[in-house]
Amino acid sequence: MRGARQRIVCRNTVELPAIVAALVLGAAIGTACAQGNARNGEYLAKAGGCLGCHTQDRKDAVAFAGGRALKTPFGTFFGPNITPHPQAGLGRWTEADFLRAMRLGVRPDGAHYYPAFPYPSFTRITDSDLRDLWAFLRTLPPNSRPNQPHELRFPFNWRYLVLGWKWLFFTPGPFTSDKGRTPLVNRGAYLVEALGHCGECHTARNFLGGPKRDRHLAGTRKGPEGKSVPNLTPTRLKKWNDAELKEFLETGLDPEGDVVGETMGEVIRNSTGKLTPEDLAALIAYLRALPALADEPK
Repeated sequence: MRGARQRIVCRNTVELPAIVAALVLGAAIGTACAQGNARNGEYLAKAGGCLGCHTQDRKDAVAFAGGRALKTPFGTFFGPNITPHPQAGLGRWTEADFLRAMRLGVRPDGAHYYPAFPYPSFTRITDSDLRDLWAFLRTLPPNSRPNQPHELRFPFNWRYLVLGWKWLFFTPGPFTSDKGRTPLVNRGAYLVEALGHCGECHTARNFLGGPKRDRHLAGTRKGPEGKSVPNLTPTRLKKWNDAELKEFLETGLDPEGDVVGETMGEVIRNSTGKLTPEDLAALIAYLRALPALADEPK
C-alpha cells in the first residue's frame, strides 16, 4: 500500500496524516543515533519470548532464523527470520524501520503487519528498550534461511484488510506507569502487558481476532493452536501462594507436582525462567493486582 508507511491508525479516524505518525515515533526515531545496550537487549529478548516465535520447532533449528508455524482460525502464520542477513533477515533494516514495526505494526515497505506479530503489545515497549533490543538483534549471526509465506484463508490473505482491524483494535504508544500503583506492580504490568505480551494468548478473542477487553487475561478455551489457555487473574492464581507461583514460572513445576508441557513449558524455559528474581516478583505482584474474572463457561 503506497503511503501506508507514513500513516497511523487511531480510534477516531481511519488514517491520520504522516505528521501524526511522526509525533508518535518522534522520541524514538529522534534518538535513533543513541547506542543501544545489546546485553540488556538479550535479556529483553528472553523476557519477550522472541526465540519461540522466530525459531523452528525442531532440534537442529537455527535460533531466530524464523519458520515457526502458528495455526489460527484464519490460517497458518510463519515467524520471520530476524537475524541480520541482508536478504533473508533484517540486515537492510534501519533502527527506524525496527521502531516503526514494533510501535506501529508497519513494514519498511509500508504494508501492515498481521497482528499474529504481537505489535499490539510490543507497541508499549519503551524507546530505550526497543533500541537495546535492536542492538541485540544486530549481534546475531546472519542466517540465510528464507522466510516462508503465510498460508491464510480467503479473505484474510488480503493484507490491506489489516487496516480495518487496526482501526477497531489497535492503539499505538508506549507503556505509561499508573500513579495509583506501586513501582513493583508497574514493573510487573510492563513485563506482562508489553514485553511478555501475555494477553495475546491469555485473552479470549472475537470472530475478527480482536481481544475481548472485558476478558483481559482471563483465559480462553480457544487459544493458539485451538488449545485451552488458563485464567491468569486471581480467580485461578489465588489457589497458589507466591512461592508456588514463582516455582512454576521458574521451572514449570506446579503445586501438585506436575510439569507443564507444550507451549507454556517453552515459555517458561525460554522466558519466565530467565527473568531476574526482582522481575519475577514484579510479575507476580501485577497478576495479584488484576481484577478477578471468572473462567470462560463450558
